[in-house]
This record gives sequence, structure tokens and C-alpha cells, in this order.
Amino acid sequence: MSFDLKQYSGLIEGIYEFSQSKSNWYKPLQALRDCFEANYVTLILKPTFENEEEDLGLMIAVGNGISAEKKVQYLPYRYHITPFNNQQIDTVFTVDDLMDEEAWIQSTYRKYWCANIDVYHVMSVDIATSDGGTVKLRITRPEAAQNFSSEDKALCQMLVSHLKRALDIHHQLDRSHSLGSMYNEAISRLSIATVQIDESGRVLEQNVFANELLMQEDGLKVQGGKLTAHYPNDNRELKQLIHNSFKMVRESDRPILPEAMSVARPSGEVNLGVVVEVIPSPAWQNGTGHGKAVVYIRDSVAKSQASSHVAKKIFGLTSAETALTLELANGLSLEEAAERLNIRRNTARAHLRSIFSKTGVRRQTELVRILLNSVAPLACTDAEAHI
Repeated sequence: MSFDLKQYSGLIEGIYEFSQSKSNWYKPLQALRDCFEANYVTLILKPTFENEEEDLGLMIAVGNGISAEKKVQYLPYRYHITPFNNQQIDTVFTVDDLMDEEAWIQSTYRKYWCANIDVYHVMSVDIATSDGGTVKLRITRPEAAQNFSSEDKALCQMLVSHLKRALDIHHQLDRSHSLGSMYNEAISRLSIATVQIDESGRVLEQNVFANELLMQEDGLKVQGGKLTAHYPNDNRELKQLIHNSFKMVRESDRPILPEAMSVARPSGEVNLGVVVEVIPSPAWQNGTGHGKAVVYIRDSVAKSQASSHVAKKIFGLTSAETALTLELANGLSLEEAAERLNIRRNTARAHLRSIFSKTGVRRQTELVRILLNSVAPLACTDAEAHI
């Protein structure tokens, strides 16, 4: 196998490009296939099961017979049928290291799982990941091709540390993305709109709650791609607030408190509360024009996103009592809540007395406060639970 430095560099680049991708397995596996002139390259993800009878994992494959549209095929994989189990971690091996050619030819695994797709020569390595898992790499060639040489094994061994690192980065970024999504959803459930902007005020991202709020154009809107306040005075203050936030972060070597302002609304509703917080950048990124900030927007009159299921559990309320509590949290009077729920006022008063007894409060304002300060708004809403 002839392999120059340029090809090696391209292969390493492809491996680390995968590490930053959410699910793009094709490029690194195809690069390995081209490098080793293989008919198949597969990654086998091995979960940990207490019951060995359920030892079923996922095999991710590129190679012959896989359509150009799919590029990557995902197949179930049973570990108990392969003769390649329990090998030394992070060490490349071939069939020749485990058995002679005749034993391989006569093996049940080759006859029933490999022969029908012309898999004959196999080079493998079991890669340990930082989370305690194992990823199995399998590179194969047809019977008519040359067997894997000592040079092939040496090159594959050189790649193991890069593959290990790329898999760990991929896993960490995936967890970070999932954690970020959870935090973003939690913020949304607290009725907080978040908008990510650059230094010019151009909107880069926004959560669902922000999208709904900005679509109303009641105080804030997106105009020309930028976050804009409705009234000129507020808009000037918003621009200055964004400018000052970035400037203070660049000029200070200490944490900076977020800047805040109030934005008036044409509807006459209570002003929107706005907080601008610059996203910290690495110290070596000291240039201007490339920073980002998050704008937090709170609508004081927005309805509570609290989950009735969770509120019912944490306060020990009945379904009827929970429904009344949530209506009161949304700003309705007892009479308005009773009308909304289609119950008699006396029934609503009876529910309220029971709610007071169970929660240990004496006034509606206290009830609303303990509900909104509880974990109920952080749980998924009833509508979300049925999606």
C-alpha cells in the first residue's frame, strides 16, 4: 500500500472533522476505506448489558452494496457470534493473529456472516473511550484482495490514538449539546425569551418563546435582521446597552455584571425587562466584531408555563385544586378563575381553602409566589407531555 504524507494528513483531518459533527459518520469511515483499499469499514458501538442474552449493539457501516443515497448503513450486531471478542484494548489485530487460515475458513462466523458479502481479510481494533465504553473498528477486504500487511497494521495502530480522541470529543460535544438544549428548554419554561446576537445587534439564534414574543412586535422586534425596540428612545438605549456590554467585557479582566433596561410596549402592557450578557470568549480572541451576547427578555404578563402534573405532586393537590392554582398564577381573580374552569364560586372558595391548608399559606399572593418559585415551571407542560 502506497500512502504519502498528504493522504495521511487528509485522513487525520477527516477524523477530527467528524469529531465536531453531530452525526456525520460517512466521511471518516469512507476515508479509512479508501486508505486501506477495503470493501467495508464498520464501527460497532457496544453498550453494556447486565443480561448477556440481550448483547445486541449497533454496527455502522460504509462499503459495497450500500446505496449512494444512504451512504451509511445501520445494522444490529450480536457480539456472542463473533470470534473477535475479548481482544487487547487499543491494539490492532488481524484474523491471522487469532487463528490459522483453515480455522478461519471453517468458522461458523465466516461461513454465515462474512462469506455472503465477500468479507475474508479482517483487520480490527477495540478502542476504549473515556466514558468506559468500547468502540470496535473493523476494516475488511474481499478474498481476491491482498491480506493486510504489517505496514497496514502499523498505519492503523498510528490512527488509534486519533480515533480515540475524536470519539471522545464527539461524545463530549454531543453531551454538551444535549445539556445546552436542556438548559434552553428550562429557560423557555420560565417564560424567558433568549436571543443570541452579535456586536451589531444582528440576531443569530432565538428560542421558541423569543420567536413568539418578537412576532408580536410589542416592544421588541427583528428589523433588518437586528433586534430593535419599537420606540426610538428605547432603541437608542438598546444599541448603547449592547455596545457598552461588549466594550466593558473587552476592557476588564474581571467578571462583568449583565446590563439591563426596560422596554416600553405599544399595547400598554407592563414593560419588557431586558438583560444583555456577553458570552465569554477565549483570552486570545481579543478582536472586535466577532463577539456574541445573549439577550434575556422577560414578559411579566406572560402566562405561567408550570406543569399541572408536577404542581399536583409537589403540593399534594387534587386535579381540580391544581387547575385553580394555575389559573390564579396566571393573574386571574378567584371569580375569573371559577368562570374559566366552569365551576361555582362557592366550589372555587372551597378548593382555595383546601389549597391554603395543604400549602401552608393564607393569601392568594403567597400561593402564586410559592408556585412560581417552585420547580413546577421547570417541568414540561401538559401540552409538551403529549407531543
